[in-house]
Amino acid sequence: MAGIYIHIPFCKQACNYCNFHFATSLLHKEEMVKAIVAEVRLAATNRFIKPEPIETIYFGGGTPSLLEAVEMEAILQAIYQQHTISENAEITLEANPDDLNDEKLRAWKAAGVNRLSIGIQSFFEEDLVWMHRAHNVAQAKEGVQLALRYFDNITIDLIYGVPGLTDERWQQNVEMALAFGVPHLSCYALTVEPKTPLDKMIRRHEKKDVDGGKQSDQFLLLMHWLEQAGYEHYEISNFARPGFRSRHNSAYWKGVPYFGLGPSAHSFNGRARRWNIANNQKYIQAIVAGQLPFEEERLTPVQKTNELIMIALRTAEGIDTTRFAEDEKLQVLQQAGKYLARGWLLQTDYFLRLTNEGKLYADGISADLFLEA
Repeated sequence: MAGIYIHIPFCKQACNYCNFHFATSLLHKEEMVKAIVAEVRLAATNRFIKPEPIETIYFGGGTPSLLEAVEMEAILQAIYQQHTISENAEITLEANPDDLNDEKLRAWKAAGVNRLSIGIQSFFEEDLVWMHRAHNVAQAKEGVQLALRYFDNITIDLIYGVPGLTDERWQQNVEMALAFGVPHLSCYALTVEPKTPLDKMIRRHEKKDVDGGKQSDQFLLLMHWLEQAGYEHYEISNFARPGFRSRHNSAYWKGVPYFGLGPSAHSFNGRARRWNIANNQKYIQAIVAGQLPFEEERLTPVQKTNELIMIALRTAEGIDTTRFAEDEKLQVLQQAGKYLARGWLLQTDYFLRLTNEGKLYADGISADLFLEA
């Protein structure tokens, strides 16, 4: 099984916290779609990943909901022509609520999309303005209600730890999402990424910096509320009702191979990682010339083990140490001892899992478990 990720590098406006690759001008959107269609064919003949059925397709970005229906259909048609697609493949489209209308939703469903990821972030106007989102609260609520008429499998994104977001408002955000009955939530702590507009504004003292203690408190509250509501906390940032886990992202966390199409997109085959150039015009020019504009890194055995530690520890199942060589397993278990003693890790047979408190320190713990090169 394998997956395909398609990066659509366009947005109406820049959210001040975002460090993904995108452009706010749609001037070259038609050229970009043609280039992605051409890359589908080039990548299929490149054999970076061995031919096998495609189980998941994911339109990410950027803002894929800016695509016209005919543009998305052209990309999907090219994928279906070059690959064997599983009959029950999960096909996800990321969408902003201000892009949702009956015509688009009907067209997406007719094209084969069966899962929507809606970028809500907050149901409070002051938070949306603070984050420089393109939509407002009315569009957020109307967008979810409209999407539920066409799709059962919906996830929405929420952000916590925003300066000024009280625990009470955070609870109301979560309760609003639950009231809609969406079966999946992705909830992220606001992160100040280097060189983003938010980073620059904080350095200039134009915006308050995030409060790590407040973020930890709101994450603990989130875990409690969603556990009470019957959602599985199956990955650090993801919660789902039984049967509604993201199959695409779950495959990432299991180390399943995937293609990445579009500028800045990554690909992985289990032995090496590739990433396309993060420049729209250079990407288009290379594809027009019949070239795949990527860089590649061959992973060493230690790098592969450390990647496994990093991604597996974020999941509910945790790290399966039987996948390691005996000496690697001994090193990892030895390093894990102090976290087991603190109650941040649990060991069940050969599995290491984070406790709720341990999830607050997931990145640091995984880095400490890494093998030395």
